[in-house]
Amino acid sequence: MDRAYAQPLDVPALARIAHVSPAHFTRAFRAAFGETPHRYLQRRRVERAMFLLRETDRSVTDICFEVGFGSLGTFSRTFSAIVGRSPREYRREAAAVDVPICFVKAWTRPSN
Repeated sequence: MDRAYAQPLDVPALARIAHVSPAHFTRAFRAAFGETPHRYLQRRRVERAMFLLRETDRSVTDICFEVGFGSLGTFSRTFSAIVGRSPREYRREAAAVDVPICFVKAWTRPSN
């Protein structure tokens, strides 16, 4: 999921890869990672979008589709739920800070 976050992934496909039922996959994943596979994938996509919003001048729509969302509305709603502000607000507030990248990643990682 981390490598192919932009691909269309769903629980049945992931469960087949793991050779378990979708229900068992979801339970085991939640026990191991503390969130459902769907939410984990959304968070990974939003983390990548956060980077692209900070580091590029590409449009929010382009970034939405690049990270794997199929709808700008779903992307904006999910981004806002995880980050606490819209993608446009996030971009506007993001400032380049000259600190080690490990600190930037820790400070900007979504917590929800």
